[in-house]
Amino acid sequence: MVGISVDPWDQQLIFDEANHLNLMLLSDPERSVASQFGVKRMGRLPNKRRTFVVGTDRRVLAMITSESNMGKHADGALATLQELR
Repeated sequence: MVGISVDPWDQQLIFDEANHLNLMLLSDPERSVASQFGVKRMGRLPNKRRTFVVGTDRRVLAMITSESNMGKHADGALATLQELR
């Protein structure tokens, strides 16, 4: 599992450690990855919150959307992974 945000890597490390996530977190300060995935917003606004489940063949299997319900992201990703079994 990988998380990507515009935050600098040192802030992501603090967030990861404080929340015991143990995730690979990547920094995208220029929002180039966000642009490729269609989640970049105009101006200084943060990127749209999206969770992508990507298969081993690099195809996007699911996209979960919610700006505030993080449980929806987790539940949707888990349901997609369970369907692959």
